Formats: sequence, structure tokens, C-alpha cells
Amino acid sequence: QAELGVNEHHQNEVVSYMRFARFKRGMCLKTVDSCFQDLKDSRLVEETFTVDEVTDMLDGLQSVVHSEVESELINTTYTNVLLLRQLFSQAEKWYLKLQTDVSDLENRELLDQVAEFEKSEYTSSSKKSTADPIKPKLAPLNEGGSELLNKTVAHLQEENEKLKTRLRTIETQATAALDEKSKLEKSLRDLQMIQGDQKNNANQDITELENKVAALKSQFEKTLNDTTANQKFLEEDLVTTKHDLLKVQDQLSTAEKELEKKFQQTAAYRNMKEILTKKNEQIKDLRRRLSK
Repeated sequence: QAELGVNEHHQNEVVSYMRFARFKRGMCLKTVDSCFQDLKDSRLVEETFTVDEVTDMLDGLQSVVHSEVESELINTTYTNVLLLRQLFSQAEKWYLKLQTDVSDLENRELLDQVAEFEKSEYTSSSKKSTADPIKPKLAPLNEGGSELLNKTVAHLQEENEKLKTRLRTIETQATAALDEKSKLEKSLRDLQMIQGDQKNNANQDITELENKVAALKSQFEKTLNDTTANQKFLEEDLVTTKHDLLKVQDQLSTAEKELEKKFQQTAAYRNMKEILTKKNEQIKDLRRRLSK
């Protein structure tokens, strides 16, 4: 760490900005001096002046100096805003959020430390400029990448792709489960229609059929309950996935909400295929019996 508590590269950037500020400050002082010199050259041509004349000259000088100083202060403020904009833009490229403490800007101890640093740096830079007039240029901040940040971003992107793949798999399973549910409901309606058509022809067979249909309904309700439990499990799994996405980066929060919305509209029926197969066999058997 260098004198200002930052690394050497950043301290060199601070020195560069201080040189720019010193140059602007010198230009402002020269402008103020020229205002006084212009007054001396243009108005102080006589040996005696009245009070009104002196007051008029001072008022005019005050107006000119006030305008020059105000303009320079405003320009300094805008310059500092542009400098902060450069730093914030570079930080946002690495998904960083910088914070500032305005109260430290009036910390007299820190201000004295900066003044002492400027004084020592100005003295040392004068010596360096005499000994070595050619100074290498500093590398721009936006060209020096951070290997750690690069690896972190690559890892986050990889995790994001894995989560998207996992979500697509879950959506496929949920869609298949909905299709199976639709087929099951259609089969149940067909059984109910068969029950109504054959009721007057074979009372005994219909009684047995009604019992089987009731059993099928009970089994179907049980299946639906199991499906609800599986859906809750998938919803909990989606919540876990959402937390993982939040840990990856803030910019994925909107995508996670969309994924969660899609997922809440679906349900997974991994265990229903075997049950549906048995039911289809029972339905075929009932149809054969009814046809007999």
C-alpha cells in the first residue's frame, strides 16, 4: 500500500488527477490576477479618486472575480462527476457496486494528509522531471482485466446455463404429466358413458362395473393426491433453484421469477405411467366384459 492507502497503480492515477487539478487551479488564479491587473491598467490612471469611484471600481472587480470563480467551481464539480462516472462505469463492467462517504470529504485530518501528499509528490516529481524527463504512460483501467473476476463471471455463466437446462427438463416432465392427466380424465369420462349406456341391460354387471368405477375413482383421487405432493416437492425444488440463482448474480432475479411462474403452472407425474397402464388394462377388461 502507498501513502494514500491504495495500491501503486491507483496512487499513480490519483497523482495524475492532482496534476490536472493543480493545472486548472493555476489557470484560475492567473485569471483572477488578470482581473486585478486589468483594473490597474484601465482604471487606476489618476492619482486621486472619490469614494464613489473607488466603490464603483471595487464593485466591478467583485462582479468579474465572482463570475470567474463561480465558473471555475462549477467546472470543477462537473469534472469530478465525469471522473466518478468513469470509475463507476468500469466497476459496473465487473458487476461491482461502489459506495462513497461524503462526510470524509470534510475530514480535516484526511485533507491535511492529501495536502501533505500533494506537496511531497510535487517536490519529488520536480526532481524526477529533472533527472528523467521521459515517464512511461500508465495503463488505462479499462484494459487491465482481473483474472479472478473473469473466472467468477465464467463460473456464474456456467451455473446459469445449468439452471436453465434443469428448468427445461422440469418443464418437459411437467408437460408430459399434464398430458397423462388429460388422458386419464378422458378414460374416466369414457367409463362413465359406458356405465350410463349399459345400466338398463345388465344390472348385475353394472353393479360390478359401478364398484370398479368407484374403485377407479378412489385410486384416481389417490393418484391426484400423490401428484399434489409431487407438485409441492417440485415447487420446493424450484424455490431452492431460485435461491441458487440469486446467489449467482442479481441480474438473474427476473429470469428466476419467470421460471418459477412457469413451474408453478406445471406438475410432475413421474409415478403415474405405471398407474395409468394398470388402469388402461382394467378399462379394456371392463369393455370386454361389457361387450360380452
